[in-house]
Amino acid sequence: MTQVDKSGSAADTLTGGPGRRRVRTGAGRGAPLPLLIPGVVAMAFLLLPLVSLLVRAPWSSLPDLLSSTEVWQALQLSLVSATAATAVSLVLGVPLAWLLARTDFPGRGLVRALVTLPLVLPPVVGGVALLLALGRNGVVGRSLDDWFGITLPFTTAGVVIAEAFVAMPFLVISVEGTLRAADPRFEEAATTLGASRFTAFRRVTLPLIAPGIAAGAVLAWARALGEFGATITFAGNFPGRTQTMPLAVYLALQNDPEAAMALSLVLLAVSIAVLAGLRDRWLTTT
Repeated sequence: MTQVDKSGSAADTLTGGPGRRRVRTGAGRGAPLPLLIPGVVAMAFLLLPLVSLLVRAPWSSLPDLLSSTEVWQALQLSLVSATAATAVSLVLGVPLAWLLARTDFPGRGLVRALVTLPLVLPPVVGGVALLLALGRNGVVGRSLDDWFGITLPFTTAGVVIAEAFVAMPFLVISVEGTLRAADPRFEEAATTLGASRFTAFRRVTLPLIAPGIAAGAVLAWARALGEFGATITFAGNFPGRTQTMPLAVYLALQNDPEAAMALSLVLLAVSIAVLAGLRDRWLTTT
């Protein structure tokens, strides 16, 4: 009987059942005052603007403010362009992340640094760089205009490109980190059994890194949805064509503060939804 109890206890421990004991470090200990005060101040600093937005929001007139044609045009354009920018990031960013994580080539560290540069680059500078590269007189844009008649600045396609430029690094970093955590021996086993490198990537690697791709796609989509500086510099602010939600908030803030608060609430709700979607990664503790 004792042996059975021990086996049950061991099984519970292995399966994470009642027998498992979780060690919690620091539980029940009071926080030192030099850490407690700055921590509380930081919490207030981050939460106070959001709470103020909720408190001062024109809740009674919110339905009327959000039902205008301009708002729905901006919201529709934001959703479509952010989704398209995420699709571009997936098609281009996942292979780039694989190259950075699985291959060795000269200057890989420099490439990784340049890929992550849009994370810290001021968005307006990114918009200027896009103009110099893809504008009608840009390095590549001139050829696109002369050979194919394609003009990207101040178009809806320009909005997608600007958003993809600032959002793709989030996807690349997420996928590369997931690839580095995944065991490459599964891919090597697939290749030894006759699969090509691409087949091994498609049939073995992609299912393994699917959670990282999903998390990176959500982050990229949220970043694209909130993009402002590169969009207004490269694509302009034309209602119905290039005016996204952040641009509509900026324009409404000058003429109708209540409308700006209403639009801000929509973006805040989307941000909370994104955070809730990533709750397994950010809202849980181990």
